[in-house]
Amino acid sequence: MSVDATLSFEEAMEKYDPVLGFEVHVELNTKTKMFSSAPNVFGDEPNTNVNEVDLGMPGVLPVVNKTAVESSIKIGLALNCKIAEYCRFARKNYFYPDTPKNFQTSQYDEPIAYDGYLDIELEDGTVFRVEIERAHMEEDAGKLTHMGGSAGRIQGADYSLVDYNRSGVPLVEIVTKPIQGAGSRAPELAKAYVAAVREIVKNLGVSDAKMERGNVRCDANVSLRPHGQERFGIRSETKNVNSLRAVEHAVRYEIQRHAAVLDSGQPVIQETRHWHEDTRSTTSGRAKSDADDYRYFPEPDLVPVVASREWVEELRATLPEPPAERRKRLKEAWGYSDLEFRDVVNAGVMDSIEETIAAGASADVARKWWMGEIVGRAKVADVDPSALGVTPQVIVELNKLVEDGKINNKMATQVLDGVLAGEGTPAEIVEKRGLAVVSDDGPLLEAIDAALAAQPDVAEKIRSGKLQAIGAIVGGVMKATRGQADAGRVKELILEKLGVQA
Repeated sequence: MSVDATLSFEEAMEKYDPVLGFEVHVELNTKTKMFSSAPNVFGDEPNTNVNEVDLGMPGVLPVVNKTAVESSIKIGLALNCKIAEYCRFARKNYFYPDTPKNFQTSQYDEPIAYDGYLDIELEDGTVFRVEIERAHMEEDAGKLTHMGGSAGRIQGADYSLVDYNRSGVPLVEIVTKPIQGAGSRAPELAKAYVAAVREIVKNLGVSDAKMERGNVRCDANVSLRPHGQERFGIRSETKNVNSLRAVEHAVRYEIQRHAAVLDSGQPVIQETRHWHEDTRSTTSGRAKSDADDYRYFPEPDLVPVVASREWVEELRATLPEPPAERRKRLKEAWGYSDLEFRDVVNAGVMDSIEETIAAGASADVARKWWMGEIVGRAKVADVDPSALGVTPQVIVELNKLVEDGKINNKMATQVLDGVLAGEGTPAEIVEKRGLAVVSDDGPLLEAIDAALAAQPDVAEKIRSGKLQAIGAIVGGVMKATRGQADAGRVKELILEKLGVQA
């Protein structure tokens, strides 16, 4: 796979203004699909959660999932949208193997929610308003798995397998208006916006919101225009980006690629692009279709959706605490400083810390482990912290082993490494690796005698009142016990042996 030429990000920003647009697809967690009674379950055997409606069999009729409509209205309200009193479904016509009906049932000119906005807080506290054009209901397509290629893409594959379990799963597509004025912060804004949408739908309880499963996917549109030009440039659309880091990197890459194309005097092609995490680059997909190409027309088999004001207000009354208010409440409850809490949010571990506290840890302990250990390991592995698979229960168990004096902090980091390596629970790893703290006085006294014999001058310093010198003897004992000695007990024994009062 060849990688396109790019300009440095700094050079691109010197010459061009980026204009962004996002289409975020949110899979709803209803029990059944959007227009059929087939189960909406992730991870089952391929082609087991399908029925005649999903497969587009002749003579079948769809029925709208009321819960999906309610979830869509809730999303619209949380995005500060207006809710249409009357809206219709439409057929979006195109042929692809993962759409067995040869059309997608969606909404076109009459979305259920429109004209909204989200205020996005960036890492330094700057607030950027993103205007929402629409949030409309539709159904998901099936899933194609391309076999025989080197990168799992259709290019170079020998054949493809299709799983229709996802076909017909309820979706809400959230479309922004063109986003201008972000400048060099465009990649950061992209990540923060998708994170905010994911946080909202998870908070509402309408989606599992797991990007690694495709519950939330982003199509990122990027175009550039020379500084001072009002007319938008030609855009590209990077499809189905499914992690926050990837959204940020994809936007940055496309800005650099567009800048190189424009600098070469060539036109940017309006097309879809595929994101490749391994090279952090995009490749060409297909020429981007316009709405006319899909030959939209009203879905004849579905009646319009009528959302009475009474129904909308009933749903509004069920909305949970907004994420911004929740963050403010949690910050105060946990006692974190502004900087500490911002770091937690930016690292994407706020929910994990909340769950860890609920599991029995203190706020400080939860932050220490997530921010001090897990986030660092995630950065080294170049993944989101959630991808490491550490649960709140693991943190609580690990910290209890430290508090009970069974292991020390240094050992605890080794136990965490064992958890990440799949060696078992913290207690099992302590047993397997022989990491328990040595607190028995016998072995400790033997190690102390050896350390004092090796450093007789240090013993005299301690006797003369220079207690800080005790660190050298403790260090010798820790080395002899492979770091497994109870440091507090070691200090007590040294002072007793030398007849020194603490």
